[in-house]
Amino acid sequence: MQRVPVVDKNGSPLMPTKCSRARRMVRDGKAVGKWNKLGVHYIQLVKDPSGREMQSISVGLDPGKFYSGIGLVSSKFTLFTAHVFLPFETVKNRMEQRLMMRRSRRGRRINRKVEFSQRAHRQKRFSNRRQKGVAPSIKANRLLEISIISELSKLYPISSIVYEYVKAKTIKGCSFSPVQVGQKWAIEQLSKIAPVVTKFGWQTSNLRKHLGLPKQKLNKKEPIPATHAVDGLVLAVTQFIDYLPFENSGGRGHCWQGKITITDAPFLVIRRPPISRRQLHLMLPSKGGNRRKYGGTITRHQGIRKGDFVEGVKAGITSQGWCSGDTARQISISNAAWKRIGQFTASKVRLLQRSTKLICTQGKNFTVAV
Repeated sequence: MQRVPVVDKNGSPLMPTKCSRARRMVRDGKAVGKWNKLGVHYIQLVKDPSGREMQSISVGLDPGKFYSGIGLVSSKFTLFTAHVFLPFETVKNRMEQRLMMRRSRRGRRINRKVEFSQRAHRQKRFSNRRQKGVAPSIKANRLLEISIISELSKLYPISSIVYEYVKAKTIKGCSFSPVQVGQKWAIEQLSKIAPVVTKFGWQTSNLRKHLGLPKQKLNKKEPIPATHAVDGLVLAVTQFIDYLPFENSGGRGHCWQGKITITDAPFLVIRRPPISRRQLHLMLPSKGGNRRKYGGTITRHQGIRKGDFVEGVKAGITSQGWCSGDTARQISISNAAWKRIGQFTASKVRLLQRSTKLICTQGKNFTVAV
């Protein structure tokens, strides 16, 4: 029942096709199989297609603070679902660390024995009290979601994006909410890909119950379709079925109108590799007052960078994972959750795929019976 994405020879997305037909086209030399940054397999046609008729394909996005759900559907098939781990906590901690490092540098530079008016203060370069930007932690969340939908738009002819709008409470003493500022900015960015429609959480809940799809609320971090991906799927479905008013000879009222078929679909678990950006040095000095460099993607071993998908051999056992660090002679390999598998001799590590700045793993497929 699953469908394979199809693009023409120029890279423009077409309607997806059956797996058997895709294999046959690749076998006959009419198409070439490829993989995109999300690890989704698709085919690219060698010649112009016989037709370009399009059907409506909708993307649903259920944004959150720590996790998000994404679903992609047409009226007849469920095409894609994903559970996204957001980098909110990582970015928040790094911003706090940057603040401490900045304060410590300023404290070392300023001579506090001198009168305040004569101290070597750097003058401000701009007015930092008139900022209207998005908070870094929230912006990192929204950017990851936008990048995923952008990659999907290269494979599927997306006609609409359904975004679950959050009515966030304002901070005490402030007339705005950082969450609302972030989602307003995200909607503006997503509208450059396809028209954006907003829905509220209660609308998502009502349609999910009508479709009979399960929802797990106890352990929301568990990477299964029933936690967040199901909400992304339901949001996408709202473009094909909705609770609308009716009036006829028998009376009037509201009912569900429209037709949709929920089918099995691939389910991905997506996260961003938590690689630290390059810093001047560590926060605390080591013995002798020296500080080693910290962060960045460069390793001491030619051809391997942090975030690359590699294969290493140790004690006759072959392991695959992502490069997460290095020493003078070894390379650290971590799994999808960024837990270190082990350290491998650099000469026994082989590059499999260059970093895409995303870690995508195949989870338990979304099924109607889940």
